[in-house]
Amino acid sequence: VVRNDEIVFEKGYGFADVAGRKPMDPVNTLIRPGSISKLFTWTAVMQLVEEGKLDLDADVNRYLDFKITPPSGRAITMNDLMTHRGGFEEGLKDVLATDPKLLKSNTAYLKENQRPIIFPAGGIPAYSNYGTSLAGYIVERVSGQKYDYYIEQHILAPLAMRHTTTRQPLPAGFAPNMSKGYMSSDQAPRPFELITTAPAGSVSATGADMANFMIAHLQAGRFGDTQILRPETAAMMHRPEGAPRAGFDAMAHGFFWGHRNDRLVIGHGGDTAIFHTDMNLLPEQNVG
Repeated sequence: VVRNDEIVFEKGYGFADVAGRKPMDPVNTLIRPGSISKLFTWTAVMQLVEEGKLDLDADVNRYLDFKITPPSGRAITMNDLMTHRGGFEEGLKDVLATDPKLLKSNTAYLKENQRPIIFPAGGIPAYSNYGTSLAGYIVERVSGQKYDYYIEQHILAPLAMRHTTTRQPLPAGFAPNMSKGYMSSDQAPRPFELITTAPAGSVSATGADMANFMIAHLQAGRFGDTQILRPETAAMMHRPEGAPRAGFDAMAHGFFWGHRNDRLVIGHGGDTAIFHTDMNLLPEQNVG
């Protein structure tokens, strides 16, 4: 739990390794936050918007070396991808692997597994791992850096997230602290999951590191003496473009946006086959 610019509570529960009786440690134990990884991609996108390298309203084909061709309607924009309104059908083929030899690169996946476009761009919200992974590929294209390098240099290092990585398979230095993943307490742990759509779900992180990420977003892009986003950019990420329908949640720019017990909550959930996570920020209370 964070408030303002500090951690006010941290505790681990249960075991990271049941057989070894190794406890969950919020500072050192890594878990897979799944689709919360998308917020790193969207933060990277907005950094590149600030630099003038990306236009949220431009046809995404401007930044690609292959074509995304909607069957009807207007072109798909980065703004559509951020709000899950690119119109893509979702699919799971080739998305998960456990054998590194079978892991397809995000680039190959995007080109070889193009998803059908079933809704006009900018219309129906339809959650899309493909759309987020496309945005991550565009981050590579316009920054001139591989996705992992970009995230390390522009997000993880400035936020002192030293126990976090997007790399797969897990680098040797991180592996000893990775929690094993269990479907139930009486089953053996499952192998480390490899996620093809890496910009949509490849992060491995500790709770304490994720606290730093929450603080940066609660503090309008600031963490300590470091500013990873301008305040106006962070504010844009945290609000929907238009007025949400009364009583309904909405998509902000990458964040889920809604009210719980009369409090505004923004955040994201995440799932792999063996991990389930949730991250929630209460911006009006400055709590995460």
